[in-house]
Amino acid sequence: MKRRDFLAATAVVSGTASTASGASLIREENAKPGTTDWQLTRVKLDKSTGVRSSLIEGYCSKQSVLAGETIDFMVSTAQPAKFTIEIFRTGYYGGKGARLMQTLGPFDGRKQPDPEMGDKRLMECQWEPCVTLAIPSDWPSGVYLGRLITISPAPDQPYWQNYVVFIVRDTRKADILLQCSDNTWQAYNKWPENTSLYTDPRGAHARGVKASFDRPYGKYAQIYENPQSIGSGEWLCFEFPLAYWLEEQGYDVTYCSNSDCLEAAQITRAKCFLSVGHDEYWDVRQYDAVKGAIDAGVNVLWLTGNAVCSVVPFSDSSDGRPNRIIERTGHFSGMSDEEVEMARRVFTEDHVKIGPDETLIIGARTVIPFNGGGDWICTKPEHWMFEGTGMKAGDRIPGLVGWEHHGAPAKIPGLEIVAEGVVWASGTTPSAYTATIFPGPKGNFVFNAATIFWAQGLASPPGHIIPWSHWSRPHGPDERVQRITENLLRRAGATAANV
Repeated sequence: MKRRDFLAATAVVSGTASTASGASLIREENAKPGTTDWQLTRVKLDKSTGVRSSLIEGYCSKQSVLAGETIDFMVSTAQPAKFTIEIFRTGYYGGKGARLMQTLGPFDGRKQPDPEMGDKRLMECQWEPCVTLAIPSDWPSGVYLGRLITISPAPDQPYWQNYVVFIVRDTRKADILLQCSDNTWQAYNKWPENTSLYTDPRGAHARGVKASFDRPYGKYAQIYENPQSIGSGEWLCFEFPLAYWLEEQGYDVTYCSNSDCLEAAQITRAKCFLSVGHDEYWDVRQYDAVKGAIDAGVNVLWLTGNAVCSVVPFSDSSDGRPNRIIERTGHFSGMSDEEVEMARRVFTEDHVKIGPDETLIIGARTVIPFNGGGDWICTKPEHWMFEGTGMKAGDRIPGLVGWEHHGAPAKIPGLEIVAEGVVWASGTTPSAYTATIFPGPKGNFVFNAATIFWAQGLASPPGHIIPWSHWSRPHGPDERVQRITENLLRRAGATAANV
């Protein structure tokens, strides 16, 4: 039996079987021993101003995988070197942030070929896998990091590290479904050097540009420096604090990728759907799925800004795996005609509105100027979501709005503005944000926090770096943000078991 086949066959029986199900699953998982030694310790970029760390790097064959299914790991080393892969599930784990699930290897590493740029600036690797892992049946849904580590040939030689990231999903009913914003992670991914949806010579928002999931994640290259982002997309930057807090509180949460939400049935198994962090890039089928879920009575919390802004249909990889390529074809149609003309000056001349109006599922939308920073200011303290916060009209949560936001509230019956204020885009250019809530058709509701930084007010896990941009930054965990989120989740039918 080949080594990779042996590892795949034996992986399903490793670990300790879990008897947990439903609401107790996440609580029992987080009672297991965690570790703080899941972070990257030694990383080196090829260039000090670059994003790539080719000493060791890799990617996975799928964005998400069910327990019992297999996933391939593709890894390249700049020079021949042995390496291992440590698989961690990120979560709370007594404040440590992750649990070691399994160690794979050692493997013989080699340099794998860089792809040639294809049609529409597509960079698609076709690397050979080093191992195929069958996900054990007792691995719960979550976001998993594979820490790649070279083995030093001698005690006085350095080792090097990087991540790969993947999601284990399930099909069970749950209180909360947390959708990762991995389309946006990939849209901004510059690997190998300067190739993302934003590096086309025609302009940063040009249409007809593609990005493939079949390539490593380079270091996050937008608003701040975060070495933990090498190989892990934007998970540790903007989304992990929410997952860490949810699992600390004992919520019944399950996880998925953008590509898992193309049908309403994938969402209606949950009482509450969460969009988090920077969730800018969507296939129109995702919009239809969320709209159908809202119509069916699912509660939706947009703990994000700049969400559902650009249209990126999925397509198959060159070898036929589904949903591995995204292509920017335009923007959702919530902008007014006047803003479209402004967008053509700010973005590119070929800016076009396509797809449905995103405000109808969010309550507000991206406006121009679309980035900056500001305080989150309460305007409706009598609303039930502020119960127990002690907030009064005009009270501020410093720096919570950024770096992109939602403004221009939709004209939806019953919609209420619960927070609003000014975002300063460049220190002198103002833009308005509005946080909103509106009723759904079956006693459900849709909340829009209007900021990418909402999760920063919930927790600051090990390894987390608080972001900042445009001369503004959030302050980290805030009891008011925690209580507002708790109130929203309770109304959505999700209970914090550990409170």
